[in-house]
Amino acid sequence: MRGEDKESGALFSYLSLEERVPETHPLRRIRSIVDSALEALSDEFEALYSKVGRPSIPPEKLLRALLLQAFYTVRSERQLMEQLDYNLLFRWFVGLGMDGAVWDPTVFSKNRDRLLQGDVAQKLLSAVVSQARVKSLLSSEHFSVDGTLIEAWAGHKSFKPKDGPPDKGGGSGGRNAERSFHGEARTNDTHASTTDSEARLYRKSHSQGAELCFLGHLLMENRNGLIVGAELTQATGTAEREAALSLLAARGSCRRATVGADKAYDTADFVRDLRAIRVTPHVAQNDINRRSAIDDRTTRHSGYTVSQRIRKRIEEPFGWMKTIAGLRQTKHRGTARVGWMFTLAAAAYNLVRLPKLMDATP
Repeated sequence: MRGEDKESGALFSYLSLEERVPETHPLRRIRSIVDSALEALSDEFEALYSKVGRPSIPPEKLLRALLLQAFYTVRSERQLMEQLDYNLLFRWFVGLGMDGAVWDPTVFSKNRDRLLQGDVAQKLLSAVVSQARVKSLLSSEHFSVDGTLIEAWAGHKSFKPKDGPPDKGGGSGGRNAERSFHGEARTNDTHASTTDSEARLYRKSHSQGAELCFLGHLLMENRNGLIVGAELTQATGTAEREAALSLLAARGSCRRATVGADKAYDTADFVRDLRAIRVTPHVAQNDINRRSAIDDRTTRHSGYTVSQRIRKRIEEPFGWMKTIAGLRQTKHRGTARVGWMFTLAAAAYNLVRLPKLMDATP
């Protein structure tokens, strides 16, 4: 007998969100790891909020929602709130009940900015990798480091002289007028973006065009390719090496370690600074029309070859963060805000990979 295409709503519903989410859903394992990390940060959250006044969005729920935005490539926080309104899986992961009201997107963004003050994204990343069940998956001696361009939320037309008369335009007027930069000398010393003043015009190689961007840096452990450090800086010629030293110095271990890196890190100053903090530089040799700072004392060891092979895996988190987490071009402005989202995306990458790694490890 054919069923009738009619809605038959019940007066009461007795199903909970917990029953709607399958036991085998991967978000269940991720939620367990996230909850443990957020519980460890409870005192940090307490220090950020006043004891009086109206309750704000709980920081735990706010961070779970932002992680979902990275997991499922939700383009904006406005769309994220829309998804939370009707997506039962999203409601369950964030901790909203069936009847819980969804937050206004503007209020959500303002509460997210509050967490910038406490560097919560960096602390969340540290809380994830410092759990006992995660520590067993990490290497404490062998690392890789690299940087990537994060395109700024600013166009070339916003890159204008800091002082003096504005650039001479050309073509038709209007909101998005045509503009020719042919023959003009535009540098970061004389020009700045009116959209994002902290973005810098930069190109990573001679074969690429210059873009307004930031530089994102990752420190990866070599055993399973998990991220143990993340930092975002302005785009400069020395930023990659400076960030690498900062990330390695913050690892908090007195044990000797190795770090793999590409040819951009092959400078005498960087190699000397690495050895000063008890890190062996397994840096790719750049001997094209110059002398490499890495000699046979390093390259003769088999570990150097292993580091050079494994260091290329750092492109995997960069690729995931740009394509899935939406960081190919940031939708935020300023080094602090873009860096906060970059670090949160690094934590999200670890969370996606951890359940399978835990299952595969005895």
